[in-house]
Amino acid sequence: MANVVLRGGQLSYNIVGDQGADGTPFVWGHGLTSSRADEDMMPLIDSAIVAKRRQVVRYDARGHGLSSDLRAPSDGDWAALACDQIGLINHLGWGDVVLGGASMGTATALHAALLLGDRVRGLVLAIPPTAWETRVTQVGTYDQMAIAVESKGTGALEAGAGVAPIPDPFAHDNSWLDRRLHRIRAADPKRFAAIFRGAGTADLPPPETLKAIEAPTLVLAWSGDPSHPVSTAERLGELLPNSDVVIASTRNDLDTWTSRCVAFLDER
Repeated sequence: MANVVLRGGQLSYNIVGDQGADGTPFVWGHGLTSSRADEDMMPLIDSAIVAKRRQVVRYDARGHGLSSDLRAPSDGDWAALACDQIGLINHLGWGDVVLGGASMGTATALHAALLLGDRVRGLVLAIPPTAWETRVTQVGTYDQMAIAVESKGTGALEAGAGVAPIPDPFAHDNSWLDRRLHRIRAADPKRFAAIFRGAGTADLPPPETLKAIEAPTLVLAWSGDPSHPVSTAERLGELLPNSDVVIASTRNDLDTWTSRCVAFLDER
């Protein structure tokens, strides 16, 4: 693992894959409240397989994992997190890249793509979060969660985890709930409250601006999850001019995501 100082904070990252590999480097960002360590428990995309033909950098977003805390809610805005991502890419000396991520990582990649322009050779957008019209309700939820954690600790979230909707691919096993509970129990309440408030400032880029992203895009969504609605994925498919949307409703569907990602990256 390594660290780089960006925007007054420390970002922790690691690279897998051979420096001499001929594939375009792949940058992956995790979701809200997650981290590299958390993703390793149940990766949506297996970075070790992806890294067989390219370098892959994964990092803990500001406020998460081994990286620095948020100094203010605005530090957790997705546009601000995109600046961290670009700073990391430039620190590594990479030119062209493929950007990807899950949920918050998807949002970060979209904001970064608008800033990087032609340097982005492709996008892999997994479980896009609420956005635009559907973001309003989610922002209110984040505010309530921040208040609850500040006043009652993470136990308030643990109580709600068991009744929260479970994505369809995990409907017949306990792995999703187990991971969620593990994440909550291991969390620092102050950190959780801060990143919830940061997420409350965030949204995807304005829809019309996304039409300027010409990079080939693979959108990977799943059904049954109001926090990552299929409607966002479908809207991205309409807005991004060179995109393909895949929706997983079963665990078998979900298990194809790594191979789909590898096939997509091999064409970049």
